[in-house]
Amino acid sequence: MPNPDRDPPNARWAHRPAPRPLGAGLPRRRRGRTLWWVAVLVATVAAGLGVPAWTQAVEAARYPVSTADLAAGRSALDGLPIKGRAPTSGYDRSAFGQAWADVNRNGCDTRNDILARDLTGTTFKPGTSDCVVLAGTLDDPYSGEVRQFVRGAGSAAVQIDHVVALSDAWQKGAQQWAPATREAFANDPANLLAVDGPLNQEKGAGDAATWLPPNTGYRCVYVLRQVRVKAAYGLWVTAAERDAMHRQLGRCVVADVRTQ
Repeated sequence: MPNPDRDPPNARWAHRPAPRPLGAGLPRRRRGRTLWWVAVLVATVAAGLGVPAWTQAVEAARYPVSTADLAAGRSALDGLPIKGRAPTSGYDRSAFGQAWADVNRNGCDTRNDILARDLTGTTFKPGTSDCVVLAGTLDDPYSGEVRQFVRGAGSAAVQIDHVVALSDAWQKGAQQWAPATREAFANDPANLLAVDGPLNQEKGAGDAATWLPPNTGYRCVYVLRQVRVKAAYGLWVTAAERDAMHRQLGRCVVADVRTQ
């Protein structure tokens, strides 16, 4: 059965916008120059680091980040305390409150809120005020592939991941939190993503030092999200985790696109 630490990031809550197509909103000539410079960046990285780096840079261009977001992420990472892991003793999923509570009081539980936010082409169970998601399509960030969600026996094919796993949070500061804070953390849309179910299970309670999405292009965005969540909640990182995060932020593709 799916691990309760992660299983079953809302249009109703803090929305995770899909990345704008590179060059969207620019005149054709400027758009062409923007894409050309990204191609030069990718080629430069690949020339210095070899074919695997080329592949990761090409994939990362699908998930560009802004200069401001990258700078903020690096600053937040540098500000995170570095400590060892605390023992897992006392950890239980119930320490983070009811699984998928309706913490924002919109009448829908958190799991359905995230499915509604992250899936496209969603259909809802009649009579639930568009709360219970029956089906939809996921552009899975962890694998880079498309997954279909259908409620029922096969619904675990798409799961809701805690980007910073609950057990990891427990070992890095959450033990000292009040129960209400832990419940808010477990249901915070900034720390939740609909993802490929098997990859969610593979991740377990891993941090950036022990698990990263196989879709290498998404790793920069994934690590930035972990850094933001840990900074917002005052969690710490291990030395190995900090080093792994620095490596991934050094591989981000930056594309500041401005509309006219």
